[in-house]
Amino acid sequence: MKEFVLPDGWRLAQLIQLADYHNGASFSSKDWKEDGLPIIRIEHLNSENAETDKYSGPLLPTNYIDDGDLIFSWSATLKVIIWKKGPGVLNQHLYKVVPKPGVNKQFLLYTLDFYMDKIAGQSQGSTMKHVTRKELSHFYVVFPKNERYQKNLALVLETIDQTIEKTEALIHKYQQIKAGLMHDLFTRGVTVDGKLRPPREEAPELYKEAPMGWIPISWGLTPLKNMSQIVSGVTLSSKITTDQKIEVPYLRVANVQDGYLDLTDIKKIKVNKNTFDMLLLKKGDVLMNEGGDFDKLGRGTVWQGEIENCIHQNHVFRVRTDQNVLRPYYLAYWSESDFGKKYFVISSKQSTNLASINSTQLKAYPIAVPNLSEQKRIEDRIKSINLRLQSLKMEANKGKSIKSGLMQDLLTGKVRVKADQEEQAHV
Repeated sequence: MKEFVLPDGWRLAQLIQLADYHNGASFSSKDWKEDGLPIIRIEHLNSENAETDKYSGPLLPTNYIDDGDLIFSWSATLKVIIWKKGPGVLNQHLYKVVPKPGVNKQFLLYTLDFYMDKIAGQSQGSTMKHVTRKELSHFYVVFPKNERYQKNLALVLETIDQTIEKTEALIHKYQQIKAGLMHDLFTRGVTVDGKLRPPREEAPELYKEAPMGWIPISWGLTPLKNMSQIVSGVTLSSKITTDQKIEVPYLRVANVQDGYLDLTDIKKIKVNKNTFDMLLLKKGDVLMNEGGDFDKLGRGTVWQGEIENCIHQNHVFRVRTDQNVLRPYYLAYWSESDFGKKYFVISSKQSTNLASINSTQLKAYPIAVPNLSEQKRIEDRIKSINLRLQSLKMEANKGKSIKSGLMQDLLTGKVRVKADQEEQAHV
């Protein structure tokens, strides 16, 4: 085994030696008040809309937090952040991390984030990830001795983070624009001159009432079964019969996302010729999910022949539209809209966090249908903003990839920043 050599100016340190890790308090409902500081739980690190209880009792410096504090959720959802949402009080399963003298807070954040999965991998006897003080005391990292140099390294990574955050803010902005645009397109449509019809309030004579709201008077409202063939896919079974000789790739719910396909993990199955011929996907087929989590229900996209000789599982419906009446992308965008999703949620069979639709419900799916040329104009408007979103997401992913590589290099001492020689002279 090759002997490990510490980079010049770096030291080997236990994570527990780099900071004090103060656990939050355990609060019960009797501690909740109408006024007071918000009780910060794990969900508040991941969601802007998490419900918040208030606490107005005695405070300890170890669980009181404010902007700029380093917070570490150490159970189930592992995450480390600099808090930016104002004063609060930490609940259990969160650490307030106070760096020791000589340790830069931002650099410590990147170090904890970089090693998070490896730290959690030390846990024994539980399938749930958690990072206790025991794991922190057993985990060693290489760490620069000089705090000014730590800061320089952190600034490099912060610059990348800021670029990613700006891109993700643009993604969020365009997602909101898209949602508003889709609502307008599917309630007002696009005229021959490329403009939205006037709102119903200004021109009520242009609209008629439908179950999902008001739509242009020239549009039809037609169940999906009248404009398409709807087929459920192959059922997986451990039994293989002698006639199942054709091995082919098949699509699962995990492959069919909301408006796109995730083809990173494709499974294969053996089927007979009749099943293969019946379920073979063709370019222009619309794929729609039978169920799963609520966000997966009914979501779909258009198959463009991405994989040769591909079929689909029974939890994915294949909808082959009559393209003389209904364009595939128009249907996919309709199912992505609030109108489509609302129908699926209302019609679905629901259990805890799960929902499903059957072929009968899908066949009855009401579609507001303009003529083919107007469908195309609506598609083009949505495709345009989708291309912008796709470009931004690629930009964000590229930034994350660059950051990941930089963290590997900078946090292990493999690559030095320009100030390295100047800073190491002070060690």
